[in-house]
Amino acid sequence: MAYPGGQLSEEKVFKDPVHRYIHVRDKLIWDLIGTKEFQRLRRIKQLGTTYLTFHGAEHSRFNHSLGVYEIIRRIIDDVFVGREHWDHNERLLCLCAALLHDLGHGPFSHSFEKVFRLDHEDFTQAIILGDTEVNAVLRQMGDGFPKKVAEVIAKTYSNKLVVSLISSQIDADRMDYLLRDAYYTGVSYGNFDMERILRVMRPREDQVVIKRSGMHAVEDYIMSRYQMYWQVYFHPVTRSAEVILTKILHRAKKLYENGYTFQTEPTHFYSLFSGNVTLSDYLKLDEAVILYYFQQWQEEKDEILRDLCSRFVHRRLFKYVEFSPTNEQMEKLMELRRLFKKIGIDPDYYLVVDSSSDLPYDFYRPGEEGERLPIYLLMPNGELRELSRESVLVDAISGKRRTDHKLYFPSDFLSDGATKRTTKKKILEILEG
Repeated sequence: MAYPGGQLSEEKVFKDPVHRYIHVRDKLIWDLIGTKEFQRLRRIKQLGTTYLTFHGAEHSRFNHSLGVYEIIRRIIDDVFVGREHWDHNERLLCLCAALLHDLGHGPFSHSFEKVFRLDHEDFTQAIILGDTEVNAVLRQMGDGFPKKVAEVIAKTYSNKLVVSLISSQIDADRMDYLLRDAYYTGVSYGNFDMERILRVMRPREDQVVIKRSGMHAVEDYIMSRYQMYWQVYFHPVTRSAEVILTKILHRAKKLYENGYTFQTEPTHFYSLFSGNVTLSDYLKLDEAVILYYFQQWQEEKDEILRDLCSRFVHRRLFKYVEFSPTNEQMEKLMELRRLFKKIGIDPDYYLVVDSSSDLPYDFYRPGEEGERLPIYLLMPNGELRELSRESVLVDAISGKRRTDHKLYFPSDFLSDGATKRTTKKKILEILEG
């Protein structure tokens, strides 16, 4: 079934710093972009608190979503068209899933989800399937169409080739966010030859494969991803801001549960605190709303909430030291907690271990948890070969998980003052040792 609006009478374009232009020819896509649920993504930053480290990182989930759509559009309209294994009837489904894949992200995304035990993918599906403008637009393709879009995003759709375009180890989502995040943060780590990768992509029955001649471009892509995670996404200063953000939300929740009277009532947080978040409640949340409360809570009577909000708003972040969760280090942490309490600093909010972990490339190994579909190379003789079997570089990093631990604390609270000088000195000795 075709969308009633069909093609636009004139192509619409968005000027884009990464892809130059984003082209919209289908009225279905144009109508989805105009929905209030999609427009909300303008008010959700793509990189959460990273703007406190890289000041250019102010871009939104909105322009990332458009970028993913554009990459998919180019793949299926320019590369896959007329090729075996590609069903052109899946075109609009693919474009919709690409555009809407991040629809359910909340403010400050992953930090927010951890505190309130939410999952943005659940909300993405709820928006697509619920009483929303997005659902109304999608249903014009047929009552079952929203369900198909949700299944692609949930990775349960029957056509695995369609799923792999949106979600795999070399998908449109990753390609756009690496290039886009590198551009806005001003780093070069995330750059790779996307044009080359698109040209050598080929459809197969269950997933996208890469022509053997494009292997080096894929190696570059995987190394770019590795570098972006450790130089940008897991940057220790960004993580410091995330620690403070998380502790603000935990503190506000605890105060609410203890019957504290807020000077600025957390109206938008009530359903989050009680664990009964409706879709309507969730869609009212964006980063402007959260930052409004942080601004206001700088005037609260509660010392901890007031201080943490002031730190976040004015970028007075925690310092950090390397931390390894060995028995010896854990004993030091327990001693630090005791000493923090002794000088009147609550270690639950001001002494925080944060861990980051990444696996740049892997493939499914029998007996291990999780399904990691490999990247396959299409050899000249038509055979498919898993990437690490051909690439020495990828083989060297395949299956190797890197984990990093940091201990965060407010160094200004430990400055040499008139009170409790001896204890503060001992704390600093442990931290520096």
